Amino acid sequence: MSVKAVGWARSFPVSYGVRAGREWAREHLDVLGWSTQAPDTADSVVLTVSELVTNAHVHAHSEAQVVMVWDGCCLHLSVSDSSGMLPAEKAPDEERTHGRGMAIVDALADEWEAHPRPDGKTVTACFHAPGGTCTHSW
Repeated sequence: MSVKAVGWARSFPVSYGVRAGREWAREHLDVLGWSTQAPDTADSVVLTVSELVTNAHVHAHSEAQVVMVWDGCCLHLSVSDSSGMLPAEKAPDEERTHGRGMAIVDALADEWEAHPRPDGKTVTACFHAPGGTCTHSW
């Protein structure tokens, strides 16, 4: 029997979630070998975790439920929170000190999308396998 996918899930409370989320993601990327085989992609995943968990804490005022699934083609990173407001990129503004999170996610991820849920929303970013070819996306 061969494994088709592997995944991990964890909740990160507002009180300590962002740093813990980055460390948790890095540990699993190390297990996948991405930290050594594709350090730039691993860094992009970790930064995306940071941005999405921060958004959950700051904008939704809720804990962040984070799920990472590696299917051999893409690493699907999903972050869910209790706000029904879907994220939107904001126009660049040099005066604003915040509001760049989704622009960062858009620049780092190969793809991303957001979906409403009955109790909030989920934002999922996909990172293609380092050096691999994907025959599917989502």
